[in-house]
Amino acid sequence: MKRTCSVDPWLITEESLQPQDNRLAESLMSLGNGHMGMRGNFEEEFSGDSLQGTYIAGIYYPDKTRVGWWKIGYPEYFAKVLNAPNFIGIRVNIDGRGVDLAHWQVLSFRRTLDMRRSLLTRTFTVADETGHRFSVETTRFLSRKRREVAAIRYAIRPLDQAADIELTPYLDGDVANEDANYGEKFWELVNQSCTVDVSTLTMKTKKTEFFVTTAMNWSVTGVDNPSITHREHDKHVENTVSSRVGQGQSLQLTKFVAVTTSRDWAIEELDSAAEKRVREAKDLGWDMLLDEHTNAWERIWADGDVAIMGDAEAQQGVRFNIFQLHQTYTGDDPRLNIGPKGFTGEKYGGSTYWDTEAYCLPFYLSTMDSSIARNLLIYRHNHLEKAIENAAKLGCRGALYPMVTMNGEESHNEWEITFEEIHRNAAISYAIFNYVRYTGDEEYLAEYGYDVLLETSRYWADRAHYQPRKDVYMILGVTGPNEYENNINNNWYTNTMAAWNLRYTLDVRRYLERHHPQRLKDIETTRGLTAEERQDWATIKDKMYLPVIEEFGVFAQQDGFMDKEQLTVDDLPAEERPLNQNWSWDRILRSVFIKQADVLQGLFFLNHEFDLETKRRNFEFYEPRTVHESSLSPCVHSILAGELGLESKAYELYLRTARLDLDNYNNDTEDGLHITSMAGSWMSIVYGFGGLRIHDDTLHLQPFLPTAWEGYSFKLVFRGRRLRVSVSRDACHIGHEQGKPLDVSVHNCMVHLEQGQATDVSHA
Repeated sequence: MKRTCSVDPWLITEESLQPQDNRLAESLMSLGNGHMGMRGNFEEEFSGDSLQGTYIAGIYYPDKTRVGWWKIGYPEYFAKVLNAPNFIGIRVNIDGRGVDLAHWQVLSFRRTLDMRRSLLTRTFTVADETGHRFSVETTRFLSRKRREVAAIRYAIRPLDQAADIELTPYLDGDVANEDANYGEKFWELVNQSCTVDVSTLTMKTKKTEFFVTTAMNWSVTGVDNPSITHREHDKHVENTVSSRVGQGQSLQLTKFVAVTTSRDWAIEELDSAAEKRVREAKDLGWDMLLDEHTNAWERIWADGDVAIMGDAEAQQGVRFNIFQLHQTYTGDDPRLNIGPKGFTGEKYGGSTYWDTEAYCLPFYLSTMDSSIARNLLIYRHNHLEKAIENAAKLGCRGALYPMVTMNGEESHNEWEITFEEIHRNAAISYAIFNYVRYTGDEEYLAEYGYDVLLETSRYWADRAHYQPRKDVYMILGVTGPNEYENNINNNWYTNTMAAWNLRYTLDVRRYLERHHPQRLKDIETTRGLTAEERQDWATIKDKMYLPVIEEFGVFAQQDGFMDKEQLTVDDLPAEERPLNQNWSWDRILRSVFIKQADVLQGLFFLNHEFDLETKRRNFEFYEPRTVHESSLSPCVHSILAGELGLESKAYELYLRTARLDLDNYNNDTEDGLHITSMAGSWMSIVYGFGGLRIHDDTLHLQPFLPTAWEGYSFKLVFRGRRLRVSVSRDACHIGHEQGKPLDVSVHNCMVHLEQGQATDVSHA
C-alpha cells in the first residue's frame, strides 16, 4: 500500500512533486464528463515520467491482434481506447527558457482534485538557474453542463523581478498510445486552421474513421498590449502570447476548448460545430461556465452522496469512487458503456466488460433515474446479433457476449479469457433479472429482455456436456471468476449461473405466455425456438452438476480444487505479494490461492437462494484462501461479511475496496483507475452495512454501524421514490423525500412512508 495524497473528505491533494509517482498521481487526478476525459497531466511541457492521456467516449481503434501463434476463434483485433489530440497544452517560456518541472528547481508544489466541484488545480513555485522565483496557478474543468466544452486557466507571476514571459496554448494531434501493438500511430490529419481568434484541428482515426474536431480560443488578462502570434505545422496549431511581466504582476491566460465528433455530428458540420461551441464558451466567460458546471455537480451530490461521520479515510474513499463513476458515465448516450479505466488510462482496452452488469448496474439502479440502468441493458440488447456471431466463431449456438468489446465483437485475445471465461454470459441475464426486480419494469422483458435470455440460454444448452455415466450435465474447459485457475472443469459458479440462466428464462417465458402471448410468439418464431429445445433447457437446469466438498459442507470451486495444497493467505510471505507481480503464471495456476470472489460471487448474486449457514461455511472456507488481487474482489467479500455479522472483516475489506486506487493496494493504479470496481465500495456500504435486499417487490434494510464510524447516510431511488437512510449507533432513520407512498422493511419491521415523512427504527 502506498499513499501519495493526503486524506480529506472532499479533496485529493498531492502536497509535493513526487516524480517517481507522477503516473500514479496523474491517474488519481483524472477528470471526465461522460463525453471526454483526461489524466491529470501538466499543461506545460514535462519531460519526466508521464502517461499523456486524453480520451473521447466511443472513439477507438482496432489494433491487430498480436500473439505468438494463431488459434481459430481468436479476435482479429484488440480494441484500443485512443489517446486523443492533446487540447490542454500550454507551453511556457520565461526569459527564453521553457518551463519543465523535470529540470527546473521546484520550491513548492500542490496538485488538488476538488471532488465537490470536479476541478483540478495546481499551484507551484519554481526557480530558474539564477534563483529567480515564479509562482504558477492552474485550474481546469470539463463542463458538466456543456459536455463538449473544457476550460483551462493558467496564471504566472514573477516574484523577484520582471521577466519576459511567453504562453503558447496549442492543440496537438501528433499523439500515440503506449499500448500500440505495433508502435503505430492511430490518427491522420484531415484539416487544420490557425488564427488569433479560433484555431481548429480535425483528425480521423485509421480504419474506424472516427472524425474529431478540437477547437480553441483564449483570452488574456493582467498585462497591456501583449504580442500575439500564431503558427501551425503538421497536426499542430498554436498561438503565442508574449509580454514583459513586472515583479508581482500576474499574466493570466484562459483557454476555452470544444471537442466535437462524427458520432454526434455530420462530418461536414464538425468544424463549424466546434467553432460555435468554443465561441459560446468564451462569450459566456470563465465565471459563468464554472458556475453552471459546479451547480450541476452540486445536484449530483445532493442526490447521490454517501456521508460517513467519524472516519475521514472511509469518507474520502467512497466519495472518490462515486465521483469517478459520475465522471465516466452519465447515461445520456445509450451507445456508451462503462469502461474499466474510464477516462484515466489505456490499459485493458474496450469499453465494456462483464463488470458493468455485475458491479455497476446496482449503483445506477439505486442512485439515478431507472432509464439510465435501462440504457445499460439496451446497450447489450443492441449487441445481441454480434454476441450470436461471437458464439458461432467458437462453434456454439446461441449468444456468447464478449469479455471485452467496443461494438459487440469480442476484442480480447488472451485465450483463457476469450475462450474460457464464459461466465460473463450469465451476468448479462442476471442484470435483466436484477433490473426488473428492482424497478418493477416487467415490460422490459417483452420489449428487450426475452430475446437476450433466449439466446444466452441457447448457448448454455449447447456448451453444457452430458455425462451419461453420472447422468449429469457438465461444463468443461472454463475459467471462472477466479482467473488464477484456467482450463478447469465444472466451475461451481459457472455451472450454477448457467442453470439459473436457463431457469430464469423459462420463468420469464411463463410470464410472457400470460401477459404478452403475441410478443412471445413473434420472438420465438423469429428465433426458431422449439418446444423440444425448451424441454432440453428444463432437463439441463435440473441435471446440472454442481460440485461439493463433502468434508467441509461447501461448494467446490471446481472439480480439482481439493487436489491442490491447501494453504491460506497467512502462509504467504508479504514480499511475494501481489502474486501476479512475483510468481510465474504456472505457479499461480497450481496454487490454491484465489484472485477474487468465485463461489462467493454466486452466493452474492443468488443471495436469496441460500441460507445464512451455507453462506457462512463457504465464506469461512474461501475467504482465507483469497488474495484479493482483483479490484472486483474486496467488495463482494465485504458485503457477505456484513451479512454474516463479521463486522471487522466487513470493515477491513470495505476500506480496501474504497481506497484501492487512493492507496494503490495492488501496485497498478499508475495505469489508470479501476472504475468499474468503484461501484463496489458503494455496494459495500449500501448492500453490506446497510443490508439492502429486494424480496417480494419490497425494499428490505438490515443496517448496522461499524464501530469505527459515528454514523453514515445514503440516498436510494426505488421504483420512482427517493429515500434518505441515516444510520446511527441506536437506530436507522429513513425518510421519504419524493414519490408515492411506500412500505419498507427495516430490521424486519414494515414501515409505511408518505412523501415528507420519516421514521426511526431501533437496531435492537
